Amino acid sequence: MNAAHPLSVTNRTRIRRHADRARTDRAELYAVLDAGMICHLGVVIDGSPVVLPTAYGRHGDTLYLHGSSANRSLLAADGQPVCVAVTHLDGLVCARAVFTHSVNYRSAVVYGTAATVTGHAERLAALEAVTEQLIPGRWAAVRAPSRKELAATAVLALPLAEASVKIRTGPPADEPADLASPVWAGVVPAALTFGPPQADPALRPDIPAPDHISALLGR
Repeated sequence: MNAAHPLSVTNRTRIRRHADRARTDRAELYAVLDAGMICHLGVVIDGSPVVLPTAYGRHGDTLYLHGSSANRSLLAADGQPVCVAVTHLDGLVCARAVFTHSVNYRSAVVYGTAATVTGHAERLAALEAVTEQLIPGRWAAVRAPSRKELAATAVLALPLAEASVKIRTGPPADEPADLASPVWAGVVPAALTFGPPQADPALRPDIPAPDHISALLGR
């Protein structure tokens, strides 16, 4: 698949409420996923739902999730149907009535069967994707994982074959009767920002922050 191939609508991905906010452009799915850092993995363990927040990375039409090889949720997800959600809060929508308050957001929900990645080359590629998702340029600048570290890390792969995207933008949608209300209405934008890097106390004083770290300030 590629960005030109639209998302197919299934019973699980069909947007029923506020269908006008649904997006079927695969490029918009990629954009929502690529802009995020943390996803929430939903899996059923012993008949009970469990949701795990974890870092992830995308490579083509595969989403990779990682965590400890002792993580019960990741182990239980292997070969099982799972759900992964990524959400960005873009603004608080302040309306004239409580009912019409909302938020501006971008969200993606992916459904599929997860598989544990066992091949050495794909595991390294997956961990690189996760690392680069968080800090672009970091993988090439640091030591690669050792055999022991790889053994302590579990990696899941989830195909991006079944997914939904929902996006809200714009001002509040107040009822016409409320427009004359003497109440402030509008949008308060929200965004994730990074502060100046803080060096490790054990860092040698002659080592400056590299460009890929400084670049986070403008991300």
